[in-house]
Amino acid sequence: MRRKIAICMLLGAFGLTGLPAAQAEKGKASFYHDKFQGRRTACGQAFNQKKMTAAHKKLPCGTKVKVTRRDTGKSVVVTVNDRGPFVRGRVIDLSKAAARKLGFVKRGIAPVRLTVMR
Repeated sequence: MRRKIAICMLLGAFGLTGLPAAQAEKGKASFYHDKFQGRRTACGQAFNQKKMTAAHKKLPCGTKVKVTRRDTGKSVVVTVNDRGPFVRGRVIDLSKAAARKLGFVKRGIAPVRLTVMR
């Protein structure tokens, strides 16, 4: 019985995060346009370009995600507070502050790997 409970809890934990911690998601990152400054996110917060936040399609609000640029190795930790991006091939939309730390504001997009933090 204990084993069944443990298995259910483990499966439930995977379902809550969308991605197992050991599994990385790869794709392209983009960042928010300035016109979204101050608008409400899907998680109910006012969007702020200066904070380390992001939009993800499935991860729950409040999830911490390490975003690593695959071509440079630079990384940042952001908090999911919105839904998106809704462009094929893109896995995360970052605030301008996060994009600046990763060094891709001029390029607009960058190849990244996402790792859910525990």
